[in-house]
Amino acid sequence: MQRFVEGRRAALQEHTEHQQEVHVVMGNEACDLDSTVSALALAYFLAKTSPTSKAAFVPVLNIPRSDFPLRPDIAVLLRQQGIPDASLVFRDEIDLAGLHRAGLLSLTLVDHHILPRADASLEEAVVEVLDHRPLEQDWALRCWVTVELVGSCATLVTERIVQGPPGVLDGLTAALLHGTILLDCVNLSPAGGKVTPRDTACVTLLESRFPELPARDVVFEALQAAKFDVSGLTTEQMLRKDLKVLSSDELALGISGIYVNLEVFLRRPGLLQDLEAFCQARGFLGLLAMTVSFNNRNEPFRQLAVYSQREAVRSAMCRALEEATTPSLHLQAFPSPWPCISAYTQGNTLASRKKVLPILRTVLGAPLGPPAAAEEDVALPPTPVNSLVDECPLAQAVPPLCPQAVFEWVSRIAAGQPPASPAPGSPPK
Repeated sequence: MQRFVEGRRAALQEHTEHQQEVHVVMGNEACDLDSTVSALALAYFLAKTSPTSKAAFVPVLNIPRSDFPLRPDIAVLLRQQGIPDASLVFRDEIDLAGLHRAGLLSLTLVDHHILPRADASLEEAVVEVLDHRPLEQDWALRCWVTVELVGSCATLVTERIVQGPPGVLDGLTAALLHGTILLDCVNLSPAGGKVTPRDTACVTLLESRFPELPARDVVFEALQAAKFDVSGLTTEQMLRKDLKVLSSDELALGISGIYVNLEVFLRRPGLLQDLEAFCQARGFLGLLAMTVSFNNRNEPFRQLAVYSQREAVRSAMCRALEEATTPSLHLQAFPSPWPCISAYTQGNTLASRKKVLPILRTVLGAPLGPPAAAEEDVALPPTPVNSLVDECPLAQAVPPLCPQAVFEWVSRIAAGQPPASPAPGSPPK
């Protein structure tokens, strides 16, 4: 495995220069540990089990290299296993669109199955999907699809490898998969709301085959501490660290995982300016920040902050979250010092961001009305003469009616005579 990873940059360069096929295995844009290890391990497996293929199998981390310092848990695990950062291939170091135009690209997606709009043209190159979240896009008859609702995509990769030829699974690959499943499934704790029997079975199998693997608690605590270390990060870096995007033709929303307490996050200096700059730079009209922390029993504690300068967008996001039933989030309002941020404590602590994403997806098709700026510029129409407002005749109290005057007024109309001007006490015309 180590030799394979260290040779990927050279293999990519050689195949690109000689116009030879490149088979890329790539995780999602959040590029968490699960996406990274799943891409590395599956690419290695494909290379070892595809003897007739002339393609270079290249795992790609779906972030620019400059963002790698925001993934300390990945760096910790890879360095523990002797994989240098310099050997990794990042998204800004490979021209996927160019390879596709040249007819040289095959693409396997791991830990996601929906490409962002900017990569829509690459769908034609997808030959396989391996994911652990509900299928939201129909890939029927287009490629090989494996979608199983387990806690970690690395579990699916482990199952795939152990079902393959003997000898492919080595100690380094096992250590990467073992640590990833433990982190993703909160050390296999049911209180984390992620683990399934298949995740537990894979960890047990890896430990049985490689008894030299460190104890679960040791692995988990080291990776958890690295993942939640945001000391020294700017607000922009915290938002970018674990970011997912929902978009339609009219609307784009960001959903960031934040690893500090919500109250601490809301009190960060310059927060509003940072949020607005972050959204403007990415074209987001709204942003959901889900803060998560764990108690000493590895039970998650989740809070939400919904930000938008457009009240209609913020209201639509809040309404979707508050009214959700699959699952219900059991939200309780949390004091927010900012009118453009609505905050909540999430009572349903098992509803991870993966389960909240489909809820917010419903906002993409909701009518949101005109922008706030346009609303402020709309001139009010003139007051109708029959409205119950100031300066309107009907705004004044109706004077007391005199029966004789009414009778006389109606009699003149019946006789075809114009009614006389109403005298005091008579009804108005």
